[in-house]
Formats: sequence, structure tokens, C-alpha cells
Amino acid sequence: MANPLRVTAAVSKVLAAFLEDPEADRYGLDLMRASGHPSGTLYPILLRLQNAGWVEAYWEEIDPVAAGRPARRYYRLTPDGQVRARSEIAALQAQLNRGLGTAKPQTA
Repeated sequence: MANPLRVTAAVSKVLAAFLEDPEADRYGLDLMRASGHPSGTLYPILLRLQNAGWVEAYWEEIDPVAAGRPARRYYRLTPDGQVRARSEIAALQAQLNRGLGTAKPQTA
């Protein structure tokens, strides 16, 4: 069973980065650039997302010598993670809109 996840502003920035292309495999440096978080913030968030079942991770299978770089650890939103991420981002946006007084009036 997945662990509950508290979606903070920092977590929402990582989720938003994933949602730019939900089917894409992303690696740490790519996510740092997209979210604006340093590694010391990003990797604990990725671990929490994994523990919650929102993100899955795997090491790429390459020969580091032939590639001229170390293997990358790739991350991807799970199908449930995609649904939950969209829901959380929408809820945060609605909350921000209410706080700014820009919520759309509901019609009957």
C-alpha cells in the first residue's frame, strides 16, 4: 500500500515538471532544471513520491565507459501518480485563485 503524501509547494513544482510530459522518463538533472530545486531538495522529494507510489524509478542500462558518463536513474509518474498529480496541482491552483480573489463565479 502506498504511503500518504503531503503535497507542499516544493513537491508541486516537481509534479508540475513531470506533468509537462507525463509519459517521459526524467532524470535528476533534468528535473532539477525543470523544478528549480537543488539536488538536496529534489532527491528527498523523489524518494517520497516513490514511497507513495506516485513515481517509479530505474537505472538505465549502459556501459559508462562507452557512454562517457555514469548511468542515470530515471523517474516516471505511475498511472496513479499522473491522476493524483493532476488532482493536487488543480487543487493548489484553486486554492491560490481563492486566496488571490480570482476564483471564477459559479453559475446556476
